Amino acid sequence: MGILSNIFHKIFPSSHQEAAPSPASGAPSTAPAATPAPIPTQPAPAPAAREPVDVEAILNAKAAQAGQPLNWRTSIVDLLKLLDIDSGLQARKELAQELHYTGDTGDSAAMNIWLHKQVMHKLEENGGKVPAELKG
Repeated sequence: MGILSNIFHKIFPSSHQEAAPSPASGAPSTAPAATPAPIPTQPAPAPAAREPVDVEAILNAKAAQAGQPLNWRTSIVDLLKLLDIDSGLQARKELAQELHYTGDTGDSAAMNIWLHKQVMHKLEENGGKVPAELKG
């Protein structure tokens, strides 16, 4: 599992993620094979749209329980610490690679700023409600 997947796992509730198809049970069907499925006379209702996950509220709640001040709003290091994910330079370089960072990973300050913005964008793209000021 990649670092970005770990971030999603820590922020999004499991009900928000796509459910994996259940494997076939292998049990024989009790329905007669000759019975055709009924043809619907009206189109099925569209599935209800998912409510966006309030990323700010989730992270603020985690920050309140962190036991140390963490500036997750601007620091990728603090965001990763808040989520109990490795925030070391090598982990951040791996995250940069996952997100296709083309800058110099030796310039950790520039990379960190870019990573934070990209993570916020990815959270929004995947159903998170992210305040505009956090998307840079």
